[in-house]
Amino acid sequence: MSYIELAALELTILGLLAGVAGTLIVFRRRSFFAVALSHATFPGGVVFAVLGWNLLIGQALFAVVLVMIMALLERIPRQGKQVSSGVVLALGFALGTLLASANPGLGVPVEALLVGSPLGVTLTDVVAAAAVLVLSCLVLALFGRRVLFHTFDPAGFRAAGFRSWPVELAVTGIIAASVVVAMPAVGAILGVAILIAPAAAARLIAPSLVWVPPLAALLGILSGLAGLWVSRNFDIAAGGAIGLVATALYALAHAIAPLRKLAASRAAALVGGN
Repeated sequence: MSYIELAALELTILGLLAGVAGTLIVFRRRSFFAVALSHATFPGGVVFAVLGWNLLIGQALFAVVLVMIMALLERIPRQGKQVSSGVVLALGFALGTLLASANPGLGVPVEALLVGSPLGVTLTDVVAAAAVLVLSCLVLALFGRRVLFHTFDPAGFRAAGFRSWPVELAVTGIIAASVVVAMPAVGAILGVAILIAPAAAARLIAPSLVWVPPLAALLGILSGLAGLWVSRNFDIAAGGAIGLVATALYALAHAIAPLRKLAASRAAALVGGN
């Protein structure tokens, strides 16, 4: 398989993950958590690059540590999820920058950890992304109803006798794993763009919540492949091109959303008049 085919396959899988993890991030308002996690795993990649080991494993292991730190910080009185995410973001990114500056002879450019390179992904990266996609779908197939119940009515969920922590664990695991496997293609900085922007755009134009995941997946795939095409034909950075296409689609959805609502209102009025 050529490097361009591997890149296209990786971006297609990440687009599908936008329909799963991205939808969870948007519905549960965990965007800042995802951003913090993507930036803060930077040190794990640097340490494993210094040791000559697989960067993805280093970032994944560091992500687990960060999630545990966030969970502990959230237990401190008057400290919410936003505060804990902000603290962890600052800690991880600062530590990563320090480690990178202390090791100027890294075999892997630090820029690759920050913005990624779809044309540089390996078969291992693609397999890792596919594995996360399959596992995420399995988890949601088994616990999707409870996740939705907890997402839209947490008080009712607890009143019904269900425990919140298994749902939080499952959702956090899906988001963290998706952010990590997106890094080889789009890096720590742009990783959340391919996951969040398509889901946010889908929520604006979807006729109902049921349509958000498939629309997010479609827009995610479109963002990745269109960005790859732009990068190849205009000789610009692939990660940046993908991020810009994803943002442009979100802006387009924002412009279309009022028109869609107006058309739906007129259709409802006509039905009511008849």
